[in-house]
Amino acid sequence: MKRAIVIGATSGIGRALAERLAAEGYRVGVTGRREALLEELAASRPGSFCYAAADIMDPAAACAALERLAGELGGMDLCVVSAGTGDLNPGLDYALEEPAIRTNVVGWTAAVDWAYGRFEERGGGHLVVITSVGGLRGGGAAPAYNASKAYQINYAEGLRQRAAKSGLPLPVTDIRPGFVATEMAKGEGLFWVMPVDRVVEGIVRAIRRRRSVAVVTRRWRLPAWLIRHMPECIYRKMG
Repeated sequence: MKRAIVIGATSGIGRALAERLAAEGYRVGVTGRREALLEELAASRPGSFCYAAADIMDPAAACAALERLAGELGGMDLCVVSAGTGDLNPGLDYALEEPAIRTNVVGWTAAVDWAYGRFEERGGGHLVVITSVGGLRGGGAAPAYNASKAYQINYAEGLRQRAAKSGLPLPVTDIRPGFVATEMAKGEGLFWVMPVDRVVEGIVRAIRRRRSVAVVTRRWRLPAWLIRHMPECIYRKMG
């Protein structure tokens, strides 16, 4: 039986993806900070899940929880890092920026390094990180969120380079969603907000194909390209 760990599985993309992997025959270890939701998920499909509650903003505790999950699973073939947060912050209130930095940069890095290190030790595996189309450019409405997602995109690229140099079968897949119908979709007038199930379908397809980068859903590929290549003088006026 294939074994996967999903970090950030209490809601949204992480939870839906954990459910999909379990339905496809994976034994899935799930983690997140809301233990009651993890218990609920595990009870929904007895035998398919094991769980350990931990807040990724406490890197030491989170990595200890991941070690427990990997031990209970008897190993790990796939790790998905889906934990993330961000708030609209037009007033540049640092109290709103700090959770995004601690979650999307500090805690995220600890979790990713833990997973990659484990895969290096065993000689292979598949690491998947959920970043965002928002990481392609800065964002005046939520500066820390966009910047932290850019950090994740570049970090994943660095790990792909490291894996290529090592020669290990260790793909690192960067999943870049557009707007998704979860609690993270904040603000007025959002366009092309995608259902979670369609986003998960695209993620599963990218995992199967061991893609390096996948924008999900497909309709977001053109907007992502335009965002990335738009002249700054035009992009600046869109905020």
